[in-house]
Amino acid sequence: MADAALSGRMDGKIHFFPLRVYYADTDAGNIVYHATYLDFAERARTEMMRLFGLDHTQLRTDHGLLFAVRSCEIDYRRPARLDDLLEIRSHLTHLGGASLHISQSIWRGEEVLVHLDIRLVCMHFDGRAMRIPAAIRSDLQDFLSEKAD
Repeated sequence: MADAALSGRMDGKIHFFPLRVYYADTDAGNIVYHATYLDFAERARTEMMRLFGLDHTQLRTDHGLLFAVRSCEIDYRRPARLDDLLEIRSHLTHLGGASLHISQSIWRGEEVLVHLDIRLVCMHFDGRAMRIPAAIRSDLQDFLSEKAD
């Protein structure tokens, strides 16, 4: 299987990432554990950035930086269950000097289960915030969207 197939797909400025719920993702009632949604969202953001041409290894090696979660707001609307096929939809909504905001929603079919608003900050590996380099900013700017889910 090609690596690109593992990264989901872009449709316009929205990233779509499919995901199956496994037993390890659930609690004793076969319902997705609340913190697991953060893992799902992280996977989708990582693959979205990869499709932007900005994988984490390259960012570290070429630019000496990382993006870390600064804040996260989560609205749990409905539970996901074992074996559900989910889709995480993500889009970049704001690009600041040293931060970016990503809106993510987790869907089961036509139903939104969870909505997340994530703020990432650009950092040196020693923990100091840094401005997003111009080349990376340019890549991200192409995907900036105000579209809501």
